[in-house]
Amino acid sequence: MAPAKEKENGMVVMPKDEFESLLNNAAERGAERVLAHLGLENGHAARDIRELRDLLEAWRDARRTAWQTVIKVATTGILATLLLGAAIKLKLFGGQ
Repeated sequence: MAPAKEKENGMVVMPKDEFESLLNNAAERGAERVLAHLGLENGHAARDIRELRDLLEAWRDARRTAWQTVIKVATTGILATLLLGAAIKLKLFGGQ
């Protein structure tokens, strides 16, 4: 591996494979720092993220189910009110 050479204008020239190795090393170190900053550096990051995604999906399912239940209860209430109103109007409860 040839050492990097500096040109007169402050630019550094190095072989492409050495440059790519340098970039890969920097990317890995950056990723490790980000995971450490997020508290996911202990090797369990993949499992933790899967669990967080599962928890988020469960929350979305619960929210969707809650809205469906609210809509069903409201629809049932409206229909019951209409039936009760029709029954009163038709005097089905022994009214005069």
